[in-house]
Amino acid sequence: MVYRMNVAGLERDLPICKVNDSLYIAGFVVFGDQELTVACARELLKRAPEYDYIITAEAKGIPLAHEMARQTNAPKYFLARKVPKLYMTGVFESSVKSITTEKEQTLYLDVADAEMMKGKRILIVDDVISTGESLAALEALVEKAGGIIVGRMAVLAEGDAQDREDLIYLEKLPLFHPDGSVMA
Repeated sequence: MVYRMNVAGLERDLPICKVNDSLYIAGFVVFGDQELTVACARELLKRAPEYDYIITAEAKGIPLAHEMARQTNAPKYFLARKVPKLYMTGVFESSVKSITTEKEQTLYLDVADAEMMKGKRILIVDDVISTGESLAALEALVEKAGGIIVGRMAVLAEGDAQDREDLIYLEKLPLFHPDGSVMA
């Protein structure tokens, strides 16, 4: 089963994937789809508030944040990692339970990046926002770093995220019944 939708002027067939026995979601993946990544970044930037830096969570937001930075000639964007890396000078952390991940995860931000964020306008970017858990974890990291959150953006808003007034997104993504029909 697939769900056909128009995103940033491009038609895509998204596979419908089982979350549990009564809930299915459409899988939206920008990895490997350069045309889609470029178009989504361009459209998000048209709607973005003024900001100093972008932050995203590992992993599906990376190509989007990278492309947004490339299109604006920004020298830097930040990445919240799922695992601390040896090159990190120290870390801030925040826990998250995402709809597409089986168990709780922790996001980590390098202390050096956090220092650069202090007092700066930060734009949070992700591919899809559904439950808002990943977004909340990113917000916590930015706040711990002393950054000022000026916007929350996603390509798609799924489920209850569509009703958030603090979220800028390109398209709504419905939830699905097991037979592939759209939930009302």
